[in-house]
Amino acid sequence: MKIFADTADLDAIKTLAASGLIDGVTTNPTLVAKSDKPFLSVIAEIAECVDGPVSAEVTGLEYDQMMREAEVLRAIAPNICVKLPLTLDGLRACRRLTDEACQTNVTLCFTANQALLAAKAGATFISPFVGRLDDIGLDGVDLLRDIRQVYDNYPRFQTQVLAASLRGTNHVQAAALAGADAATMPPQVIRALTDHPLTKAGLAGFLKDWAATGQTILP
Repeated sequence: MKIFADTADLDAIKTLAASGLIDGVTTNPTLVAKSDKPFLSVIAEIAECVDGPVSAEVTGLEYDQMMREAEVLRAIAPNICVKLPLTLDGLRACRRLTDEACQTNVTLCFTANQALLAAKAGATFISPFVGRLDDIGLDGVDLLRDIRQVYDNYPRFQTQVLAASLRGTNHVQAAALAGADAATMPPQVIRALTDHPLTKAGLAGFLKDWAATGQTILP
């Protein structure tokens, strides 16, 4: 499963990119606003940090404005993935951009029917919002399973399931088990994937035993 960092924090992105653990970055207007820097410059800097797709979201709601904004975004770097809302105008823009060989990420997906339409529009990624469904008492992971089944029923669909709105490590594991192609999450969740109390305890024990030998590996 591909792992994307869901952030506009350049320091965090650079650290994660250097580790080789992330395959791309997703952003949205809210995340970029937190950086307190010009939107286009932030996206450009992020695109320089990673080789994989960088999702940059349009803010227009009508097709013509979406297309004008998409032209600006895709000119930033070849790895820009234009992020579009799951509306009729957004899907129309998705189809056009896909036909022009531009990567697309259709966002704010909450039903398998919506995901079906995104696949028919040729989306590169569909972003089901797992955590937001959980917030209203539904099971977001069930949506991932439903979309996976729909897409597997129709092999000609090439759209990748990008699990989004993941709130913790349990969501990440569930997304992987559900067959998501990718998952996007805040940097702190990525870091938490390495954490387990038995790992820490085991490491502490090994180091204590090693120190007792008085030896060293380095000359």
